[in-house]
Amino acid sequence: MKIVLIRPKYNSHIITPPLGLGYLSEYLKKAGVETIIIDALRDSKIQTSVCAEVDKIKPDFVGITCLTAFYEETVCLAKELKNKGYKVGIGGVHPTFLPYQTLVDSQVDFVFCGEGEIAFSKLAKNNFVNNGIQGVYSLENLKSENDSIINGEIVIDLDELPFPNWEQINPNSYPRAPHGALVKNFPIGVVMTSRGCTYECTFCASPGFYGRRIRFRSPENVVAEIELLVKKYGVKEIHFEDDNLTLVRDKVENLCRLLIKKKINITWACPNGIRADKVDQDLIRLMKESGCYYFSYGIESANPQILKNIKKREKISDIEKAITIASEEGIDCQGFFIFGLPGETQETIRESIDFAKNSKLSRAQFLLLDVLPGSALWTDLKGKFVPNWQKNSYKEPEWLPIGISKDLLLKAQSTAFREFYFRLKIAFRLLRLVNYKQIKFILKRLFEYRII
Repeated sequence: MKIVLIRPKYNSHIITPPLGLGYLSEYLKKAGVETIIIDALRDSKIQTSVCAEVDKIKPDFVGITCLTAFYEETVCLAKELKNKGYKVGIGGVHPTFLPYQTLVDSQVDFVFCGEGEIAFSKLAKNNFVNNGIQGVYSLENLKSENDSIINGEIVIDLDELPFPNWEQINPNSYPRAPHGALVKNFPIGVVMTSRGCTYECTFCASPGFYGRRIRFRSPENVVAEIELLVKKYGVKEIHFEDDNLTLVRDKVENLCRLLIKKKINITWACPNGIRADKVDQDLIRLMKESGCYYFSYGIESANPQILKNIKKREKISDIEKAITIASEEGIDCQGFFIFGLPGETQETIRESIDFAKNSKLSRAQFLLLDVLPGSALWTDLKGKFVPNWQKNSYKEPEWLPIGISKDLLLKAQSTAFREFYFRLKIAFRLLRLVNYKQIKFILKRLFEYRII
């Protein structure tokens, strides 16, 4: 049996190994199923090229991963593969929350809701006949968007999962387009130490996908994977992509101490963001000692009422303190901000821009709100906007707060970037990290955010 797993090509300036497909591939491999990963984003393969490669392989089944950011690309690819006679399934966050629409739009055989390792493995073992496998749906057993959905079984002990199939998503095969743009070392290994988050930020789909629970790998298991990446693939930097690496203090402390004890010579970062209220000076010092040089805080807004509106459960004073500590300890600290959240006004936008500029942040990312399927905002705003699956994600608004226009948000985003980065102390600090092989990806960012 052969299964092809695909990440479609879409517009992105971040091109990193697809961990979800890596885990799924290795899980299926351990179950005796041959898998081939086609990362069309990495290889810049258009749809016709992907289909031609699938034709050469002649798989028994094709699985496509799907986020909202590339839903249109997924649907188009799936339709073409179905026209060629292949059995096709779509998994990921987007089909988990819109399974019926995904099935109707793409006409695929199955969608996978929730984490896919167990469900996909069971379907493969059953020769792709769904006899009530939890988390697997088709138009035969899903008749409308109102039908109840149960996500697939989860692996409770994450240490039982094999490491991702690094042979097929080799860090050395990826362009220098990392999460965070400017980094110290290449190649980069992307690692997750946990799945899930216990918070309920209304703009995020993670609480719905993982059920507001979190599972952890042991520090020993994580470090064993890092050692593999370093020794076998020559990885020099690790990016932890957890929803929040520092959520449980003991876990991150033990991880740091183990990296120090084993004298693993790497730099590491948290470009996906950590909570500002979950770190202090002692923890940041330990993180730095073990190789950390850069992380992001999910700030979202500098306005307390907006933070309350989105259930952020953080105080501006705690965020300010955490930024200052990171700066004092020599950590390159980035702040994530989202424009267009409920309650946003011209004044609150200016409040966030000024906060970023007056803080000790060394980087800032200003995003426009994406109303993601599965988020609380998606439910709250249903019927108040028309989803635009073709939009440029995080750079083009689809829902607008009262009194805010699309043009205002677009201008605010580019203005924020210019005001923050067009300052000598910030520009010089980041220029030292620029590698000539990254220039085209950096220029892509500058153009897409309308900075130049």
